Amino acid sequence: MSQEKETVDFGYKKVSSDEKVHLVADVFHSVASKYDIMNDLLSLGIHRFWKMFTIDCSGVRAGQKVLDLAGGTGDLTAKFSKKVGPSGKVILADINASMMQVGREKLRNDGYVGNIDFVQANAEVLPFPDHTFDVVSIGFGLRNVTDKDKALREMYRVLKPGGRLLVLEFSKPTSEVLGKIYDTYSFSVLPKIGKVIANDSESYQYLAESIRMHPDQETLKGMMIEAGFEQTNYYNLSGGIVALHRGYKL
Repeated sequence: MSQEKETVDFGYKKVSSDEKVHLVADVFHSVASKYDIMNDLLSLGIHRFWKMFTIDCSGVRAGQKVLDLAGGTGDLTAKFSKKVGPSGKVILADINASMMQVGREKLRNDGYVGNIDFVQANAEVLPFPDHTFDVVSIGFGLRNVTDKDKALREMYRVLKPGGRLLVLEFSKPTSEVLGKIYDTYSFSVLPKIGKVIANDSESYQYLAESIRMHPDQETLKGMMIEAGFEQTNYYNLSGGIVALHRGYKL
């Protein structure tokens, strides 16, 4: 008797794990060149505040080693680079070559070269030894990972004892009214802007759906605890549209 193949979420669709990897890759190959301008447009620039708050909560210091997972176009990497200074190191890791290429070019053009390395890597199978990093961050990337529990265990593994994980991700609005407004914006406005600016409404439809399928704040907190993190908490930003989760490897 043939076993039914396990399926995972790709937005609101059910697909095989292998298929999801390829479909997510296609989305980010498509949006890479317009990713930064779309971030500014769609968040009205507020994503910059979310990222600065993440850096402030990281406790990162000069000389430390940071892994910026799903680092994409390098916004968090640039900020970490300034914090760790010439004696520190930041690794921008991303599974998507197109996104990483945009990030590499932007960071080099802005003069960030000395303490940044670039590694194409899958969050579920990180190519780093145990106990390597003082800080691991993943910004707006966890919802696109196929096996989130496995990825969280990998992040725990590569952190040094005393290190911290920061997960910045879209989440569940804390107000029902805000939730309804946000739904209308996400499914009516966002794909249309994607069509006009990036000539790609389908990718932005997927991004809206992937946000709705991502675990809510308490569920993600529980997943982090299950992966081994302690003193785990989260901060709701912009009414819970985004949440920053933080956990420690003690």
